[in-house]
Amino acid sequence: MTEKIKSAYLAAEGLTQPLLKELDGVIAIHDRLVLSSQPAQEVFWAQNIWRNPETLSIDSINDAAKKLQAIQRNWCLHSYHLHRRAKLILEKLSPRKSRPLVFPSALPTSPLGSFTLLDKNTLLASSDCSSAFPNGEVNFVEDRNGPPNRAYLKLYEALTLANLKPQPGEFCIDVGGSPGGWAWVIHQCGAEVLSIDRAPLSPSVASLKGVSFQKRDAFSLHPQEFELKQQSVDWLFSDLICYPEKLYEWILPWVESGVCKNFICTLKFKGEPDQSTIEKFAAVPNSQVRHLFNNKNELTWFKISSP
Repeated sequence: MTEKIKSAYLAAEGLTQPLLKELDGVIAIHDRLVLSSQPAQEVFWAQNIWRNPETLSIDSINDAAKKLQAIQRNWCLHSYHLHRRAKLILEKLSPRKSRPLVFPSALPTSPLGSFTLLDKNTLLASSDCSSAFPNGEVNFVEDRNGPPNRAYLKLYEALTLANLKPQPGEFCIDVGGSPGGWAWVIHQCGAEVLSIDRAPLSPSVASLKGVSFQKRDAFSLHPQEFELKQQSVDWLFSDLICYPEKLYEWILPWVESGVCKNFICTLKFKGEPDQSTIEKFAAVPNSQVRHLFNNKNELTWFKISSP
């Protein structure tokens, strides 16, 4: 490999192709890890970005561990080949055990680097990564009894990354809410939630205190309804199954109205993602678009007000 590696990108399982379409200067692709000759780019489809990778020559497993420890203490491994040798290096580093989070939890504060073996005697290591979680994998202790579906894990992750969650006394709207996984999370946070969908909520969620439901087309809900009542909305959530372009056209008036403070919306794609629509969402001031570990062929759009 003759070109210097200046950044690396770990794609989510099965989503390397949309990531490649975003990147410049691709040098090599190792399974899900994409190496680039260009400085780190802010891309949508990376699960973790290695911003300042160093190529380190190593003589042995001990030498590899010493060189990594000389840079910083905490490391995670992404292994795509030479798995046994890579694991032995990791064991020499006395890695911290990655336990599932109990929601709600604060973001980790200790820097976490990532490394891999390019060949038997060459390490690629980055002390500066975009995710505070090993390989961008945000796992939670799961509740197998309360929520009616697994969609709640997406909202767990989104609120954890936002470092903010609905509070008691706040009012939230959840569109596309059936069967109620997100409403269940909002209830767990102590906030009031109005769920909008054509299909009903699960009875176990519908009966929760502070959860209300309207059977209607989500796109018939407009900010003027709340402006007339002089009612503010603290959070607007959407896990609606629809074309992202239609979601953007509906959500923009909400943003411009100022009625709602915080937004978290899933952008769902059928087949190839619509890059132009993704960029429209990303261009909304004070917002971001990113791929969550608990997303599939989806992205999540955040617009969070300062606490």
